[in-house]
Amino acid sequence: MDVTFQNLILGFATVFTPTNLFYSLIGCLIGTMVGVLPGVGPLAGISMLLPTTFGLDPTSAIILLAGINSGAMKGGSTTSILMRIPGEAAPVMTASTATPCPKRDGPGPRWPSRRSAPSLPGPLGSSA
Repeated sequence: MDVTFQNLILGFATVFTPTNLFYSLIGCLIGTMVGVLPGVGPLAGISMLLPTTFGLDPTSAIILLAGINSGAMKGGSTTSILMRIPGEAAPVMTASTATPCPKRDGPGPRWPSRRSAPSLPGPLGSSA
């Protein structure tokens, strides 16, 4: 039991270094930009950006790719809500239920909640 907690503390100490948090933040930002592109999902974004991780430390590379995946999943909701074009399978229902919202009076109440919810836990969750 003692070894488990020591390994858990070691993992958190590795993840919460400034370098790894920086790569997590950059991954989430790049992933959001990739996710906004209609038809380009998280898998395509990770596949295109995989060569950028070849020169990195393995831990930082995995954290960067996890951030890209997390950001692309959240970024796919942007085109799904505003333009009714889901980029992958996950936001299909968001596109169908958000149809009258942009036409009537702008993105409305769904937009701030969908964009602000993953802003803080996104980089932290993708690095853990």
